Amino acid sequence: MNEREKLGSRLGFIMLSAGCAIGCGNVWKFPWMCGQFGGGGFVLVYIFCLLLLGLPVMVMEFAAGRAAQASPVKIFQKLRPGTKWGLWGYVSLLGNIALMAFYCVVTGWIIYYFFSFLTGATAELGFLPMITNPTINVVFLAVTVLAAFVILSFNLQNGLERVTKIMMCLLLVLLVVLAVHCLRLPGAGKGLKFYLVPDFSKINGSVIVGAMNQAFFTLSIGMGSMAIFGSYIGKERSLMGEAAHVITLDTFVALIAGLIMFPACFSYGLEVNAGPSLLFDTMASVFNHMAGGRWWGTLFFLFMVFAAMSTVLAVCENILAMMRELTGWSRRKGSLICGVGVFLLALTTALGYSVFTFQPFAEGTAWLDLWDFIVSTNILPLGSLIYALFCCYRFGWGWDRFVSEANAGRGLKVKSWMKPVFMYFVPAAILFIYVYGMVTFKWR
Repeated sequence: MNEREKLGSRLGFIMLSAGCAIGCGNVWKFPWMCGQFGGGGFVLVYIFCLLLLGLPVMVMEFAAGRAAQASPVKIFQKLRPGTKWGLWGYVSLLGNIALMAFYCVVTGWIIYYFFSFLTGATAELGFLPMITNPTINVVFLAVTVLAAFVILSFNLQNGLERVTKIMMCLLLVLLVVLAVHCLRLPGAGKGLKFYLVPDFSKINGSVIVGAMNQAFFTLSIGMGSMAIFGSYIGKERSLMGEAAHVITLDTFVALIAGLIMFPACFSYGLEVNAGPSLLFDTMASVFNHMAGGRWWGTLFFLFMVFAAMSTVLAVCENILAMMRELTGWSRRKGSLICGVGVFLLALTTALGYSVFTFQPFAEGTAWLDLWDFIVSTNILPLGSLIYALFCCYRFGWGWDRFVSEANAGRGLKVKSWMKPVFMYFVPAAILFIYVYGMVTFKWR
C-alpha cells in the first residue's frame, strides 16, 4: 500500500468508530437479549460491562492501531517484531469475515422490511417466511454488499467518512423522533418499568455472560476493528476521551432503541422475549396496529438500515484494509475482490434456512448461529483478552508504551490508579466469563 490514508476530522473518527459500534448489536440484538434476560437487570449489568471491560479494551485497541499505523495483520509484528503475537492478526481478519457472513444477511432483512413498509406491502411480512425465501435473502444480501463496497471503492474521506457522518446524523434524529412517539403510547409505562427497573432476582451467571458478550459485540472490540480506526487518526487527542465518546454514543442508541421497542410492545400486548424475531415480527405487528403505522414503520426501518449499514461499511473497511496490506491491491481492486468473497461466504447464512440447512448446535440452529458463535462467543472476548495482555505486560508491548501512546494529546488520560483494572481485573474477568460461557453453552 502507499502512504496510509487519514480521516479528515475528529468528528469523522468518532462517527466512524461509533458507526462500527452502533448497528444490529444495539437495535436488533440488545433489545431481544434484554427481553429474554429479564429487562432492567440485564441493562444494569450491561452498562457495568461497558465501563469496566469495554472502555479499557477500546482504549488498548485504539492505542495499538495508532502506534503501529497499520491494520491488525501488521500491528503486532510492528510493535513486537519477531514474536508469535502476529498470529492474532490473521484471526482478526477471519473474525471480521465471519461477522460479515451473517451480518450482511441480517442487514438485507432490514432493508427488505424498509422497502415493504415504504411500498405498503406489509400484509405478507413475517420473519419465518422471509428467512426461508431464497430469492429475498440473496437479492437483499447482494444489495447490501454492493452498496458497501461501491462506497468503499472511493478514498477514505470522500467515501466511508462522508457517508458515515450523514447516516449517523440522520440515525440519531430518527431515533429521538421514534422514541418520543412510542413513549406517548397508552400503556408505555409498563414497558418502561420492565426495561429500566432492575429485578435483581433475575441476575445470574447466564445474564452476566450474555451482557459481557453483548458489550463486546456492540462495541466491535477484540478483532481489530477499533485498532484500524486508531491507525487513521493523529495524536492531537488522548484515546481515553475518544473511547468514552464512542461508548457514550453507542450506549445512547442502544438504550433509546429499548425506549422504542418495550413501550410499544407492552402498549399492544406483544411478547418481549421473542428472541431474534423481536425486531421483525413483533415491531411489524406494532406498526400495523398503530395509527399511521406504515409511515412510522418506514421511519423505524430506515433508522435500522442506517444503523446496520454503518457497521457493514466499517467492518468491510477493516477487511479491505487488512487484505490491501497483505496483497498491495488498490482500493478499487480490493473492493471488488473482497465484495465478491463476502457475498459468496454470506450465502451460507442467506440460504441457511432453505437450501443449505445445517444445525451446528441445538435443534433449530443454523449457519447464522455458527458464525455468531465464532465471533460473539469466541473471537471478540478472546481478542479482548489478547489486547489486554499485549498492552499491559512486558512479554507484549508493555504498560509504559501503551500508556504513553494512549495519553498523547489533549483529553482524558489513563491514570496510574487504573493500572490494576487494566492489568488484572480486565483479563481475569474476561477469562472467567469466557470459560463460564463455554461451559454453559447449549451445544445440543
